[in-house]
Amino acid sequence: MDSRDADLKRELDATLQTRKELGAEYETELVDSFMEKVEQRFNDTADRHVRRQLAEQQMAAARGTRPHATGRPAQGQGLGFGERFAFVATSLVLAIPLSAIAAVNAGLYGLVVTWAGIVAVNAVHASGGFGWLRRLRREKSTSEWDGE
Repeated sequence: MDSRDADLKRELDATLQTRKELGAEYETELVDSFMEKVEQRFNDTADRHVRRQLAEQQMAAARGTRPHATGRPAQGQGLGFGERFAFVATSLVLAIPLSAIAAVNAGLYGLVVTWAGIVAVNAVHASGGFGWLRRLRREKSTSEWDGE
C-alpha cells in the first residue's frame, strides 16, 4: 500500500470515529470534509502527472523528437508498420471505385491514369513524403507542445 493511501485510510478512519462520537447530525460536514481531502489528493496527483508529461514533451521538443507517451515513433524513425499498412489498405480499397469510375468514363486511358496516381501516392507516402510537408508537421507539433 502506498503511503498516500495509508494517509487517506487514516483520514477515513478518523472521520468515521468522529462520526461515532459526534453522531449523525454532523455526518454531512464530516463527509464533505473527507471528500475535500480526497479531491485535493486527486488534484495533486493529476497536477504531478500533467507536469511530468509537459516536462517530457519539452525535453522531447528540445531534442527534436516526439515523446514516447504519444504512441508514435520518434521523428527520424519514419512511420510505424500500422500507419503504413493502414495507408496502403485504404488506398487499395479506394482504388476499386476509382478504377470503376475511370474505366466507365475514360476507358483504358482513365484506368491507367488512375492507377498511375494510386502508385504515385503510395510511392510518395512510402518515401516519407515531401520535405516541406515533413518540416511543416515538425513545426506544427513543436508549436503544439509550446502551447501556441
